[in-house]
Amino acid sequence: MVNFTILAGGYTSFIASYMFNSETNTLTYLNQYITGGNPTWITSHPTNKSVLYAVNENQPTGALQSFMVGPEGALTLVETAYSGGSGPPYCSGLSTGQVAIVNYGSGTARVIRTTDPLHFSADDSTIVTFPVPTAGTQGVSEPHMVYQYGKELLIPDKGNDKIWRLGQNGSPGDFSVHGQIAQPIGSGPRHIQIYENQLYTIHELASTLTLQDFPAYPNFSTPIISNVSTVPNYQPAGSSFAAAEVLIPLPTAEFPTPYIYTSNRNTGVQDPLDNRLVLRNQVYTGLNQIRGMMHGQQAGEGGDAYIVAAGFAGTAGVKVYKRTEGGANLEEVAVNTELPTRTSFVWLKQ
Repeated sequence: MVNFTILAGGYTSFIASYMFNSETNTLTYLNQYITGGNPTWITSHPTNKSVLYAVNENQPTGALQSFMVGPEGALTLVETAYSGGSGPPYCSGLSTGQVAIVNYGSGTARVIRTTDPLHFSADDSTIVTFPVPTAGTQGVSEPHMVYQYGKELLIPDKGNDKIWRLGQNGSPGDFSVHGQIAQPIGSGPRHIQIYENQLYTIHELASTLTLQDFPAYPNFSTPIISNVSTVPNYQPAGSSFAAAEVLIPLPTAEFPTPYIYTSNRNTGVQDPLDNRLVLRNQVYTGLNQIRGMMHGQQAGEGGDAYIVAAGFAGTAGVKVYKRTEGGANLEEVAVNTELPTRTSFVWLKQ
């Protein structure tokens, strides 16, 4: 028997913990731990898995929080720092020991120094402000993610239809924009992954996944190689889709093919048949607007067989899926509805 502990953030004032038993295929709600408001994105420290970071997606003043992780995912709040803006939807611990956070509501980003993994030193951290777009449909900068690749930080900006390239100017906490990767106008780039030096971008407004070679440093461009729709073939009347998440679990002996998993939120009329498996690569989940989705490879041995997901709205709760057919398909194996919605997940190391 293998038990996996899963932490889940959301639009509440707590982070929830779950236990997934892969032998009995049960998902048990364990506890909740008080946080600041709206810890919608949570992430583990890149090397110290006893440390967790969370955003407080509040307006007009967002925040970053650090937690110590105990047995069964018990969390102890250690410190809180100003995010540098409004409505931060994403944060990421960096290999340098710093923590990066983006602010969707104010079009800003900040890289915060740490004195150790749990303690921030934010006073001398630069706030990066992105320009107001002159083309496209949004009219405002809307940074949605930060992704470290080598020495660069990549920030998809849904409002600017660009992926900003940031570099450190010298001292920790001092970052600025040195380049950009243009995306199709009006597409709304939201999240990215890089695999074998190729850039995969999920576009919220266009509901597409694009592929291009990663452009050379510091500010070069490459053509889009492929652009595919993430909208399902079957669309209920009144539906309106918006792509949200993209995952690429690394290949393993059990799953040698690096499949790409994307989520698509139906922000319109919901489908009453949403539990139906439609195609080999399209799984209807019954979840309303899937925003949170994470593969279990974070947990170590055995975790790579599973993906956890939840909706941003509705009452369908949290669901765990098993990767089947070598990863080409998904089978629902567990569900817990005690909390109706969640927005992000962390699988804790076993």
